[in-house]
Amino acid sequence: MDYQTICAFLYKEARYLDDREWETWLECYAKEAEYWMPSWDDNDQLTEDPQSEVSLIYYPNRNGLEDRVFRIKTERSSASMPEPRTNHMLSNIEVLSATTDEAEVRYNFHTLSHRYRITDHYFGTIYVTLGQTEDGVRIKKKKVVLKNDYIRQVVDVYHI
Repeated sequence: MDYQTICAFLYKEARYLDDREWETWLECYAKEAEYWMPSWDDNDQLTEDPQSEVSLIYYPNRNGLEDRVFRIKTERSSASMPEPRTNHMLSNIEVLSATTDEAEVRYNFHTLSHRYRITDHYFGTIYVTLGQTEDGVRIKKKKVVLKNDYIRQVVDVYHI
């Protein structure tokens, strides 16, 4: 997997969130994709085990993401109503390792989220495993390290 393919894929995933193309965004994820946003503990260390420690978000596979999208689309998520306007910016995209079929990538993000006349900022680092499938590139694993974890509202998938 080459750098240009990786970058193009990551930019598209971010655009799908900004454009609220929920179903297309879900297609970026493999069925077995793990999605994890650990939290910071009282000693300013990231939690290490989503099974036994607190996480901001944890889905062991794509089913959890599908549930979030269902709730957003059917207005069953009060935290998402009205839907915020977001703008995702990605930077420092670094390929940590790559083969023809898989890549380990690290990048930074900054998301602006506007709702109720207030703009919030979310920023951090994402570690992602991408895999090449018959249907194209898919996310196999995503770990989001949110650096500003003291936030005034519930954080959701579109914030990062």
